[in-house]
Amino acid sequence: MLRRLIPHPLLSLTLGVVWLALVNKVTPGNLILAVLFGFVVPLLTAPYWPNRPKLRNPVAMTGYVLIVLWDIIVANVEVAAIILFRGRDNIHSKWVDIPLDLTSSEAITVLAGTITMTPGTVSATLSADAGSILVHCLHTDDPAAVRDQIKSRYERRLKEIFE
Repeated sequence: MLRRLIPHPLLSLTLGVVWLALVNKVTPGNLILAVLFGFVVPLLTAPYWPNRPKLRNPVAMTGYVLIVLWDIIVANVEVAAIILFRGRDNIHSKWVDIPLDLTSSEAITVLAGTITMTPGTVSATLSADAGSILVHCLHTDDPAAVRDQIKSRYERRLKEIFE
């Protein structure tokens, strides 16, 4: 019965917390709306989620989020330095093809989102067989190092979390 009422508890909690963060004010009305969003949205979208993603190691997700947040901060500084202090001729944009060991569509989606959220890189396309992802780097002299960093820093951890 509880599973039917709250089909995706983590989504419900996340929606409620995000709503309260967006309105930036905890009032009885906002709490009621947060609870409503937390119940109604998962109920309405449950038919589109036939299988829940399986998290093999949910505790590792916390470490992953902290690493990504740190990398976003560092990348912001690096991108600012590239834009402010390098001439146009000294910026070496490159396309990097990253072969994927991930098989879970959820893990691949998180990886693509992580790459895009990190300033200086954008995930452009996923191959038809989901075997590689094409990434554009604002500046790199060593595309192999970018590939290796993404695979070791993000993909390895996502494999521990999802597979």
